[in-house]
Amino acid sequence: MLCMMMLLLNSTLIMSILMLFINHPLSMGITLLIQVLLVSLITGMMSFNMWFSYILFLIMVGGMLVLFIYMTSIASNEKFEYSNKIMLFMMMLMFLMTISLMLDSYFIEYFNFTLENINNFKFNMMLTKFFNYPYNMLLMMLMTYLFITLIAVVKISKIKYGPLRQIN
Repeated sequence: MLCMMMLLLNSTLIMSILMLFINHPLSMGITLLIQVLLVSLITGMMSFNMWFSYILFLIMVGGMLVLFIYMTSIASNEKFEYSNKIMLFMMMLMFLMTISLMLDSYFIEYFNFTLENINNFKFNMMLTKFFNYPYNMLLMMLMTYLFITLIAVVKISKIKYGPLRQIN
């Protein structure tokens, strides 16, 4: 678990560094989508189930689709180019991350499962814990966020009030 968490955190760090070198809107969107996927996986591993991370991923993908439509209507014919420096940088970082995982002593122990670990995993994956005390506040906050986001999207998407262009 620790090794997988370190792999995801390193990948998140790499995507954050890569975002500094990118200047095309579509490649920024793809990088942001990969970053959201990694953050969703990290939050899923840190919590007792993957529901929160799944909902977070769906919300962010919905926002990315709106941004994608908006960017393609504004800059539709911009040429997409990638740099060899970025590819070399990514290869070096992936190589260093792979070497650091191979040298890690916890990496080999990660694959050893016992019956006690499997039973703990089943207990932690129970969905009823999502509605009990410490986590119901998270659920209420998520529902409030979704409601506010729904109101904001409805207000923004009105053609005469919002920033969206009318498509002919």
